[in-house]
Amino acid sequence: MRVLITGGAGFLGSHIVDHLIAGGHEVVVFDNLLTGRADNIDHHFGNNRFKFIKQDVTEYLFVAGHLDAVAHFASPASPIDYLQLPIQTLKVGSLGTHKALGLAKAKNARLLIASTSEVYGDPQVHPQTEDYWGHVNPVGPRGVYDEAKRFAEAITMAYHRYHGVDTRIVRIFNTYGGRMRPNDGRVVSNFIVQALRGEPLTIYGDGKQTRSFCYVSDLVEGIVRLLLLEDNGLNEKATADYDIHLPVNLGNPGEFTVSELAEKVIRLTGSRSAIEHRELPIDDPRVRQPDITRAKRLLAWEPVVSLEEGLANTIRYFRSIT
Repeated sequence: MRVLITGGAGFLGSHIVDHLIAGGHEVVVFDNLLTGRADNIDHHFGNNRFKFIKQDVTEYLFVAGHLDAVAHFASPASPIDYLQLPIQTLKVGSLGTHKALGLAKAKNARLLIASTSEVYGDPQVHPQTEDYWGHVNPVGPRGVYDEAKRFAEAITMAYHRYHGVDTRIVRIFNTYGGRMRPNDGRVVSNFIVQALRGEPLTIYGDGKQTRSFCYVSDLVEGIVRLLLLEDNGLNEKATADYDIHLPVNLGNPGEFTVSELAEKVIRLTGSRSAIEHRELPIDDPRVRQPDITRAKRLLAWEPVVSLEEGLANTIRYFRSIT
């Protein structure tokens, strides 16, 4: 397949590039490097099955030749990024998704969008299933990211229903691993960097809020399976379990408190860091855990990397760059 990946120089996008190139596919990357980094993909430069174009996906998109699929991963994705870049976040979720869908339609290509567990907001249903509509504050600081992704899902389904575009929606839960930016504000990278520096680990609130952490290799495997999945008549069943155009949760259902994560990072790094509590940000979710029943049925997928193993790998990565 020839696949275009928007945001392909980012943390997650670059790992998808690696997976597809290793599988023999041809990959084109669009990225304006706002939060992505060229050194995440520079090992592919010179490969005739890889092409990088510096491109803002909210503007007119053009790719010469055919495309089999478009994977739309362009977006600020960490709280620090989307709180500092609120307008850009809204634009890439709305205009960027519209441009990506238009390109997929013009090329008669499949389109997969990266949505997020943040569409569930501070959930009142636990664990979160794909048929839960969420509990989101549209005018809160986090709303710029949450509502951008909710809009992206809505316009994706509109293009599928009205134009017949072959679409996929993946709702991604907390993911971690190599190529995370040290200062991206996500809890795993924050804790590891602080522990390696011997600084206090910053916990916002009482630390009892829960998260589910999926190692990047597990997540990418699930994403690529969904991207490559053929309909094969499954959609004729017309059920939420088998309609491959409806959202699919991908994440690790193992649930840990933020305090438990901090303790694991301190132990695995051998750090003597203390714990420091700060005020909980506005609208910060109290719980987060995916129900991955659909992913198991559709993709025969579930995570295999434990939190301990994934953290050890990620700690090694951060040691190598500091």
